[in-house]
Amino acid sequence: MKHKKSILITGGAGFIGSHVVRLFLNSYPDYHIYNLDSLTYAGNLENLKDVEKSANYTFLKTDITNESEINKLFDQYRFDGVIHLAAESHVDRSITDPLAFVKTNVIGTMVLLNAFKNLWKDNFADKRFYHISTDEVYGTLGETGLFKETTPYDPNSPYSASKASSDHFVRAYGETYGIPYVISNCSNNYGENQFPEKLIPLFINNILNNKPLPVYGDGNYTRDWLYVQDHAQAIDLVFHKGENAETYNIGGFNEWKNINLVKLLCQQMDVKLNRKNGTSEKLITYVKDRPGHDLRYAIDANKINKELGWEPSVTFEQGLSKTIDWYLENKDWLENVTSGAYQSYYEKQYKE
Repeated sequence: MKHKKSILITGGAGFIGSHVVRLFLNSYPDYHIYNLDSLTYAGNLENLKDVEKSANYTFLKTDITNESEINKLFDQYRFDGVIHLAAESHVDRSITDPLAFVKTNVIGTMVLLNAFKNLWKDNFADKRFYHISTDEVYGTLGETGLFKETTPYDPNSPYSASKASSDHFVRAYGETYGIPYVISNCSNNYGENQFPEKLIPLFINNILNNKPLPVYGDGNYTRDWLYVQDHAQAIDLVFHKGENAETYNIGGFNEWKNINLVKLLCQQMDVKLNRKNGTSEKLITYVKDRPGHDLRYAIDANKINKELGWEPSVTFEQGLSKTIDWYLENKDWLENVTSGAYQSYYEKQYKE
C-alpha cells in the first residue's frame, strides 16, 4: 500500500506521545507514522508494544537536538506533517537543571523547524508543523479567571520559560518563512502509562507501597486536569482541522485543588484495594513548597469546543477511576518503570 502521508511524531514513546501514536496508527492506516524518541528516562517503548509491529509504523531513536541526524531523517522520509511532543516536562527537574530544558525544548524545536523549512522551502501545500505546549506559559491565575488563547505569556519556572520560548519560535517561523503551523496549550494530563514522577501515578504507587504522599505547601494549588486519551483526540482534531497560525487551548473543564484531588485518589484507592476508608489518607504528608510554584491554572477550552467540536469524554472522577484501574492491572509495567528495567526494552526488541 502506498501511504498518503508521512507523519513524524516526536516524543512518541512518552506518556502523551504514545497515546497519539496509537490513535493515529489505528485511525489512519494510509498514513505512515514515524515515532522519533531519544528514549530518555521518560521514554518507554513498552507503552507501544501492542502496535509496534504495525506495517505503517517505524521507530527512530534520535535526539531532536542532533541537527545532522534530524536533517538526514527529513531528507530520507520527507515528513509531510510533524506533531512535536518531545520535551523535558517536569518542573522540579527544570529547577535543578534548567539548561537541559533549554537544550531540548528550545534548541530541539529550532532544529525541527529548520529541517521542516529546508525540506519543503516554498512548497508548503498540505504540510503542517504542530507544536504541543502547556498552559504553564501563561503564568499563574488568582482565584478567578481562565487562560485564553489571547492571555499574555508570563512563565514562572525554567520549564515554562523554555516552552514559551519554543512557542514564540514556532510563531516566528510561521511569520518569517511561511511555515504552516498550529499550536495547542494543554492543562495537566493524567491517565494510563504516565511516568510515576507525576502526581497521580506517583501517589498510586506510594499508596500501593504504604509510602508517604508528599503534598507541597498547604495543598491549595489548583490545576485543571485533562484525561490523556481526550487530549490525544483533541490533537487529532487540531492536526487535521485546525486553522493555520492558530492556537488552541485544551483543558478538561474541571479544576481541582491538589489536596482535594489527593483525598479523592485516596478514597478511590481504599475502595479498590478493599481497605478501610481513611487508610490511604493517613499517608498524606505536607512538605516544603517548591520555588516559583504557580497558585492556579485553569483553561478556557471554548475555542476548540466551538470551532472543532471537541469536548472531554469523561469527568475527572471517571477518568481517575479508569487510571487507577489501569495501574492496578499493570503492576508489572509500574514495577519495570520504577526499577528502571523498562530501559532495556529497546535493546531487546530493536537490537536483537
